[in-house]
Amino acid sequence: MKTLESYVQGRWVAGTGVRTTLVNPSTEEPVAETSTGGIDFAGALEHARSKGGPALREMTFAQRGEVVKKMSQAIHGARDELLALAIENAGNTRGDAKFDVDGGSGTLMAYAGFAEKLGAARILVDGEGIQLGRSPRFFGQHAYVPRHGVAVHVNAFNFPAWGFAEKAAVAILAGMPVVTKPATATAVVAHQIVRILVDAKVLPEGALQLLCGSVGDLLSHLQGQDVLAFTGSSDTAARLRAAPCFVSGGARINVEADSLNAAILGPDVEEGSETEGLFLEDVARDMTQKAGQKCTAIRRVLVPADRADRIAAALADRLSAIVVGNPADERVRMGPLATAQQLADVRAGIERVSAETDDGFGGAGKVDPVGAPAGKGYFVGPVLRRTPRPLDVRAMNEHEVFGPVATLGAWSGDAAGAAQIVRKGQGALVSSVYSDDRAFLTAFVPAIAPWHGRVFIGSAKVAGQSPGPGTVLPSLTHGGPGRAGGGEELGGTRGLSFYMQRTALQGDQALLRSILGAE
Repeated sequence: MKTLESYVQGRWVAGTGVRTTLVNPSTEEPVAETSTGGIDFAGALEHARSKGGPALREMTFAQRGEVVKKMSQAIHGARDELLALAIENAGNTRGDAKFDVDGGSGTLMAYAGFAEKLGAARILVDGEGIQLGRSPRFFGQHAYVPRHGVAVHVNAFNFPAWGFAEKAAVAILAGMPVVTKPATATAVVAHQIVRILVDAKVLPEGALQLLCGSVGDLLSHLQGQDVLAFTGSSDTAARLRAAPCFVSGGARINVEADSLNAAILGPDVEEGSETEGLFLEDVARDMTQKAGQKCTAIRRVLVPADRADRIAAALADRLSAIVVGNPADERVRMGPLATAQQLADVRAGIERVSAETDDGFGGAGKVDPVGAPAGKGYFVGPVLRRTPRPLDVRAMNEHEVFGPVATLGAWSGDAAGAAQIVRKGQGALVSSVYSDDRAFLTAFVPAIAPWHGRVFIGSAKVAGQSPGPGTVLPSLTHGGPGRAGGGEELGGTRGLSFYMQRTALQGDQALLRSILGAE
């Protein structure tokens, strides 16, 4: 069994004391162990501030982009190795592992492309300048400059590659060094990615450090120029937000948390149409991809009441074709949940929502997994619940079951009624609506947009082009209000703002242009 070391202050360090054991979630066999006991967290942060930060800030955007590009290439070059580790430690099917690893390398490459457009600048100009006096000479201009701190990234268990890459790409391009902390249970992939990058020497010293295990007293050492980007549960996020470094110390925090994403079938969509086919495909895929362990997975399915039976039957037919088991078996299309705790949480969630709803498919999620040892593994099958009163089901609208579970609710067919149900989720990362009716969409989309970071509109025109609402694209923002955490990541160069300070400059226009590198 391997030991996952942390990479801090330019060297690999095996933590001391009690170790956490990582397992194969299909077999429950030990895979690795790790600990951060004895690690100098304050020293790691100071190493980032004193070494990594100055080195990155000395670079232009284009030069940082070259670093990010080399990171992408190094990860892609080790693709098969990383896929195998994801199957072993995260319970991913090969397709799910590709989604994670390729999503990570693709996001890094996308940010390398954004860097090319920013070119030789080191300061990011924000919008148009403003004449402040009687003549254009006295001028004002907003601009972003890198913060002189460290970016701490705490990632979730479900995307050890993509979660690392999407945060690191933006921070490094913005000029901030990174201390990344993957979820311990599935840290093998992230650990190997950092080892690959360290061996390839693609980053300046101190620009990237890794913690495998508990964060210990790390947060107590954060300072006013530092930032924390967190992806995980809303309960953990609430505890983090209460830390003194954020309440009174001036450090920034960005949170991506729970999300009761919805998929709504418009009243105009006809049986057998391309739009209906896209709806069914997206719902079935997002329920089962990564065993439903995606922050963007569809949890609530809303269809007009007069076609609820037909849509439920069509979804059940698709879900029944999903082979659940050990992803090492080529027949398997959905693997296990990541941990024993996740399995317990999902079973409890199914029980909770079942108390208020009817069975649509899958019952309580019991399944006989293919290729797994008898009685082993954290498996649950796809579960579709049903209700004729979606507005009244608290478990559907207030609790996210983080697994292959969704509830189908019948609704009246009017835009206001659907929007009222969607808003009961109190904020989401993404919801999707499937319709070709412009009048319906014009009424519905603005009614739900304030509760969402992203709204996906599925129609016949995009049926052959869209990767679906569950795919996070680097050019669009990712995050959401309310229950979803209130954070925002990615969005092309918009994502840089979290890691930079926006400053209003005012003075002689010619001098400002010189400072900003505009001439």
